[in-house]
Amino acid sequence: MARNCSVAAALGIVGEQWALLALREVFLGVRRFDAIQEATGAPRAVLIRRLRTLVDAGVLELHDYREPGSRTRQEYRLTAAGRELQPVLTALMQWGDKHLAGPGGPPLAVSHSDCGAPVRAVLRCDAGHQLPDTGRGLIATPAGRQAE
Repeated sequence: MARNCSVAAALGIVGEQWALLALREVFLGVRRFDAIQEATGAPRAVLIRRLRTLVDAGVLELHDYREPGSRTRQEYRLTAAGRELQPVLTALMQWGDKHLAGPGGPPLAVSHSDCGAPVRAVLRCDAGHQLPDTGRGLIATPAGRQAE
């Protein structure tokens, strides 16, 4: 019997290449379908399905816009649930920068707009302790039970 797992449920929504790349673009301020498709290289039919899944799951929402002299169109915007995926994308980028970047280094740097310092995803417990990237120090317990 398969484990009841939040990771598996989340992957059912965002765990596909085109979904994550579409989210990357929306985080970068690209909101219109044609621009998302161009930036990701996703096949049109596949991208339509992925974006619909993200909208249906409440990660993205559609907003109407209208250019002067044009018909009304729709663009994609992050919901609160979508914005909460920023650490996930940051962690994936960090991992790719460390393990997959070529000789020229990472293609993109993310920094804090207020101070300019690099941004990193970190594991931190509710008491404020930072955990190592290795996963050491983690204990998994069934929901509703305290770790012993």
